[in-house]
Amino acid sequence: MPSPTLAAPAPQAPPATTVPAPPAPAPQAPATAARLANPGPLGLAAFALTTFVLSLFNSGLVSDAALSAVVLPLALFYGGLAQFVAGVLEFRRGNTFGTTAFVSYGAFWMAFAGYVKFVVPTLPADQAHIATGWFLVAWFVFTAYMSVAAMKLDLAHRLLFAVLALTFLFLALGDLSQVAALGHVGGWLGLLCAGIAWYISFAVVTEETWGRKVLPLG
Repeated sequence: MPSPTLAAPAPQAPPATTVPAPPAPAPQAPATAARLANPGPLGLAAFALTTFVLSLFNSGLVSDAALSAVVLPLALFYGGLAQFVAGVLEFRRGNTFGTTAFVSYGAFWMAFAGYVKFVVPTLPADQAHIATGWFLVAWFVFTAYMSVAAMKLDLAHRLLFAVLALTFLFLALGDLSQVAALGHVGGWLGLLCAGIAWYISFAVVTEETWGRKVLPLG
């Protein structure tokens, strides 16, 4: 009797393995843009203080020339560097006017410090007056067209840029003509300009801090 033939079992597919899905990420809270501080009061304060100190000498209120050395560190670090930084921060806020004004006048003060420290001592007195006069004429031109742009701003800013333009003009005329009285007028205008800039800085920083308008800007 033939032995029964056993059929080989059909191969079985290995059981499927289920790969666990990675856990779903937790829902993210909607991103909120960080609020940038208003750099305007800083830039205006830096401009005002440095302009005030220099204008004390330009106006003749302080006549001791040796004391004018106090202007250079202020021009370099506060009127220059601090105001320049304020302009860069205005750039981040998308403020074209603030960027142009603060960066330019911050650079003005740094250039002024370098000019007085390194250039003026190398020039004869007459040539130094002429060089300074044309230096100031160039800044008068810049300030004049910034005054036109400022016509869209509040009254306080319009006054600030108008007085600043006159300050540069009279200081330039005083140096080019070597008439001290014209330079003194420029110094008094500079004191007025510093006062207006301080007023705007105070008004804005107080409003930002107190959360309400304290002083009018017009």
